[in-house]
Amino acid sequence: MAATPAATPGQSSRLRHIPLYERILARPAAGAAIIVVFVWVVFAILGGSSGFLTAEGTLSYLDVAAQIGILGTAVALLMIAGEFDLSVGSLVGFAGIVTGICITEFGFPVWASIAISLLLTTLLGVMNGVIVVRTGLPSFIVTLATLFIIKGVTIVATAQITNITYIPIDRALIDGDPIAQLFRASIQSPIGGDIKVSILWWIVIAAIGAYVYSRTSFGNWIAGVGGSAVAARNLGVPVARVKIMLFAGTALSAAVLAAVQSMTYYSSDVLRGQGMELRAITTAVIGGTLLTGGYGSVVGTAIGALALGMAQIGIFFAGINADWYNVALGSLLLIAVVLNNWIRRRFAGLR
Repeated sequence: MAATPAATPGQSSRLRHIPLYERILARPAAGAAIIVVFVWVVFAILGGSSGFLTAEGTLSYLDVAAQIGILGTAVALLMIAGEFDLSVGSLVGFAGIVTGICITEFGFPVWASIAISLLLTTLLGVMNGVIVVRTGLPSFIVTLATLFIIKGVTIVATAQITNITYIPIDRALIDGDPIAQLFRASIQSPIGGDIKVSILWWIVIAAIGAYVYSRTSFGNWIAGVGGSAVAARNLGVPVARVKIMLFAGTALSAAVLAAVQSMTYYSSDVLRGQGMELRAITTAVIGGTLLTGGYGSVVGTAIGALALGMAQIGIFFAGINADWYNVALGSLLLIAVVLNNWIRRRFAGLR
């Protein structure tokens, strides 16, 4: 699709007279930014004296946010295109188990096992996309079905090896593999504590997603497909290809997260991705992405992931029962939807 036309001199003059705060609030990520500041202030008060404000506390909630955000970036782009992937959580478990089986049962090197896992998981994403495009069925139904199928196959495969849900991986094999270090190494922070590799992966993936969405023709195609697939197709956008690539992207992000978890914890677990699909969708919605497609923000999704990470770790530092996290999650989602809807109506003319 064609790029958005530049503002006319009259429009530019009018925008210059609009207060800066209104121009900031007109952005899709504004609601998420307000929420993350609110969450930080709340837990800085409740848990600041217990470690929430320390370097270790900050790095802890960044690590949690990163694991949600790695998935959230790809999920947000898919949602902007008007589709959903509910299988992404089961793909995390699948990718991890593939890595574990390749290492422990087939004797493959760790780097080769990770590569095989990335490839097979991405192909499952392509399969999701092809089924959605070819059948015209709602992606919600298709990926709900593949969620159960993939999870079931993964559990059965794991049961053939061990009676538990995870496969231990020899620490020496991981520690001795240079490629594995890309998924488990940490960097000493100058302010104390270790910066987990998950945070670095999150930053890289979010930066790539934001660039693709806001600076490339493919990003225009994503928004166009989500706004009106028929109109986009009439303008020459390869709608089917865009959707399939985005489904492949969500699956690849799941495989990356699985590699990080497997290498960090020296094991693969069927249950590690359980519920992650809903959290990824939640981060996208908090970040300003519409469930109906055509509108959203990768930056806002990253901020939404940060809010969830702060809430989960903040509850711990505040000494609150961890079961209240789900209450906080639902509350943040509801507040975000109301706030984002108000911002869109109030500042629609400034976008």
